[in-house]
Amino acid sequence: MSIHTTAPVLCTGLSFAWPDGTQVLDDLSWAAREGSTGLIGRNGGGKSTLLRLIAGRLLPSSGTVHVAGNPGYLSQDLTFDPAMRVEEVLGVASVRAALHAIEAGDASEDHFTALGDQWDVEERTHAALARLGLGHIRLDRTVGEISGGEAVLLRLAALLLARPVVLLLDEPTNNLDRHARHRLYDAVTGYRGTVIVVTHDRELLERVDQIAELRTGTVRTFGGNLTAYENTIAAEQEAAERAHATARADLARQRRDLAAAQTRQARSARYGKQMYADNRLDKASAQTMKRAAQVSRGKQQAVHDQRLADAKEHLDTTEDRLRDDDTIRIDLPDTTVAPHRTVLTVDRARLRTGRKVDDLRVHGPERIALTGRNGAGKTTLMRTIAGKLPPAEGEVCVHVALRYLPQRLDLLDGQRTIFDNVAHLNPHATGNQIRAQLARFLFKGGRADQLVDTLSGGERFRATLAALLLADPAPQLLLLDEPTNSLDMDSVGQLAQALAGYRGALVVVSHDFPFLRQIGITRWLDLDDDAAVEASEEAADQKVRGSNPFGRARS
Repeated sequence: MSIHTTAPVLCTGLSFAWPDGTQVLDDLSWAAREGSTGLIGRNGGGKSTLLRLIAGRLLPSSGTVHVAGNPGYLSQDLTFDPAMRVEEVLGVASVRAALHAIEAGDASEDHFTALGDQWDVEERTHAALARLGLGHIRLDRTVGEISGGEAVLLRLAALLLARPVVLLLDEPTNNLDRHARHRLYDAVTGYRGTVIVVTHDRELLERVDQIAELRTGTVRTFGGNLTAYENTIAAEQEAAERAHATARADLARQRRDLAAAQTRQARSARYGKQMYADNRLDKASAQTMKRAAQVSRGKQQAVHDQRLADAKEHLDTTEDRLRDDDTIRIDLPDTTVAPHRTVLTVDRARLRTGRKVDDLRVHGPERIALTGRNGAGKTTLMRTIAGKLPPAEGEVCVHVALRYLPQRLDLLDGQRTIFDNVAHLNPHATGNQIRAQLARFLFKGGRADQLVDTLSGGERFRATLAALLLADPAPQLLLLDEPTNSLDMDSVGQLAQALAGYRGALVVVSHDFPFLRQIGITRWLDLDDDAAVEASEEAADQKVRGSNPFGRARS
């Protein structure tokens, strides 16, 4: 029996295209292995689409998907009705109602049918919540009363309670603080079943059993975690580069040999003509020599042409083995701010969440990391600085050109093209200037004319970042709220490199501490305990690792 017939997930000849004809997957076949798999690949390569096809949320244009049992799926763009109760999200509302009715003395057969053998539903539910750090949440609370991070973990708790054979997670650590992320890591690594997770979170990818890379329409599986995958790819690329160098040298040698042969043939022809002109050969002998030379020349030409063709083909083969992954290349405008210049002041401000921010001054090219648990008010402070929300009290003043990149990436008009959105924010730039800059964000040629609504999460991030940075005037203060959430690992590294050279002021909300260290954070501001306080990197990291991820329950 083929191992594929027992695979928990089997995709055969899978193709998918959007209604506008955009092809995402074409004749893809893949058998997922048991255990935990990190599905990685470039933004826009089709990872989330593949996960949605496996989950049954999309129907393939052709091909088949076989999944063991009914898969559990945690989507990247999770939404809930704020009026839903926690027990409804967990899928235990009817079972709990039956249990409570029976305990109250109602022996209706309908209650026993609804309850089945789930007499321990209360214990299992509370255990699942506690495992994810949600033990403080009452089952009768509504979704509208909990934070976005809590909602993600609540949905994961519902999946864990359902115990599917296959668990599908799409960027599950987005918007989770460090403590909540580690809760999720433990849940994934301890899951007794098959887990396929799409993520750029390096810490999570270091904990999986294998890596599956979706690249150029094909999925290739590597045993081991992210480090093992990177070591394998590095060794392959080193060998590929050596083979490519050898192939280039061979092609150059074949070209030199061909040129030398043609030179010899030309000399021989001139020599024969000269002998005939000097009457050292009669006409018949000259004709015989000429025909012999033509035959020899033709044979030699054929040999050299074949060798040259073989060398070119070999070079093409070695080039196919080389990775030339494009990543975003950001040329930030000249946004230098003098060290003494004040770019932001916050005086005795109270945010809509109740948090206080007293006497905050940001000068010159400072870069500040806003940390704190989920629900502490980091996004609220960012929106207040950006002028999207007025403070409940106090004053917030921005003294330079500001650009704000929110988590939801809803700044662009989804029904307009990328080009049109950028042109709207920079009406003084020419079409050629805009297209040249968009090419640096990987929107080359006709891709700049894609509708924003057709973009993947990572592509939408790049389009939004392009629109902000190419706007007029250029920003001297950048506000970034969880900027790495939707980026692949290559793009995260490139973004960090670009921001490391940014000469304006920067305020970043992120739970990705490796990213924050890369971009050279100079100040750490912790939004906990009803106020914003200065902190060290070590203190901020330790606090979010060791504290309750959500603090007190909100009423």
